[in-house]
Amino acid sequence: MNPALLIALPFFFALTLGQSMSFCIPVDYVIHVEKRECAYCLAINTTICEGFCMTRDSNGKKLLPRSALTQDVCTYKDMVYRTVMIPGCQHHAVSYYTYPVALSCKCGKCNTDYTDCIQEASHTEYCTVSQQSYNP
Repeated sequence: MNPALLIALPFFFALTLGQSMSFCIPVDYVIHVEKRECAYCLAINTTICEGFCMTRDSNGKKLLPRSALTQDVCTYKDMVYRTVMIPGCQHHAVSYYTYPVALSCKCGKCNTDYTDCIQEASHTEYCTVSQQSYNP
């Protein structure tokens, strides 16, 4: 067998396998939390689920039940919630913030009880007031 083919064959299989399999994992993410009643913005380091899940185009949409037409998304398999206190809040303000931490992820149906199922979440990636970092 041609040596160049022997070298290229594993890369071909890896590329094909990578495109046909799902890749849904926890990734590092920074949440910026600020409240009008608090003096600081808190930058929280956490993990979220991110990645690619295999989907299929159903050409026979009229022949299939509605449940067969849902697409899988990269979502939480196991997660915990953590709570932090935002520093510098006025006495009447709620100074606690609870956020999810992804421990593991899966491709599955989007559960709106605990997942934001929109295409692109709108969020700020910066603070408008003084920033403090929080590393759990």
